[in-house]
Parts: sequence; C-alpha cells; structure tokens
Amino acid sequence: MNTNLDALLVALYVFIDDHVAPRRRIGRPPKLTDAELLCLAVAQVLLGFPSARHWIRFAHARLRHLFRYLPQQSAYNKRLNAARPLISQRKPASSRPSRPPRTPGGPWHGPRGRIYLLIQMPKSRVAV
Repeated sequence: MNTNLDALLVALYVFIDDHVAPRRRIGRPPKLTDAELLCLAVAQVLLGFPSARHWIRFAHARLRHLFRYLPQQSAYNKRLNAARPLISQRKPASSRPSRPPRTPGGPWHGPRGRIYLLIQMPKSRVAV
C-alpha cells in the first residue's frame, strides 16, 4: 500500500504544481511550497484524516521521504489558513455547487468545519 500511496501523492503533486498553484518569485523561497501544502491538504481529505494533528503525525511517520520539509501542526494550520484564497479562487463561483455534498461523517467533513476542496481538471487538448 505504501507504494500506491507514494504514487498517488507524486501524481497529485505534479498535477497541483502544473495546474493549480502559482509560483512565487519574490523573496526567499518557503520551506514548504504552495504546491506541497495543497498536496498535503488534498491528501488529508482523500485519506479521510479529520484532524490536522492525526494527519501531521501520519505524514511525519510515513511521508517524510516525499517532502523536503514537513511542518508541525501549528505551522501547517497557519499556512493552510493563509492559503484559503488560493484554494477558493481555483473555480469560478458560478461553477461551484451551492453547498457541499451531504455525506455526514464522510471525508469532506471535519471537526473544524466543512472542508470542501475542488480542483478543476484541465480540458484535454487535441494534438496537432
């Protein structure tokens, strides 16, 4: 299972880095890039970890080899809260559903409120 999880996270990171997260160019580069942060956040939701504490503990134990830096829980929460505009601007408001899907206790719900991440898949282009 660890190999499948590694492959999932690598594919998720490549997609987010190519299509979602803009690159910062001014100032010192952060220890954890926006693409890595979003990859961790989406993986937390996909794997069904309701709390950041449990997720960060799991990530430090099992995913350290995939990320050059993994923050502690407080730093992870601060960066994730600061990245809310980045997450919410990815889809236009007209294409977003009016409310999250109703799956109480599912992976989209957590103790800190509703987590609802949408990543728009790019439209395929015809090769010429």
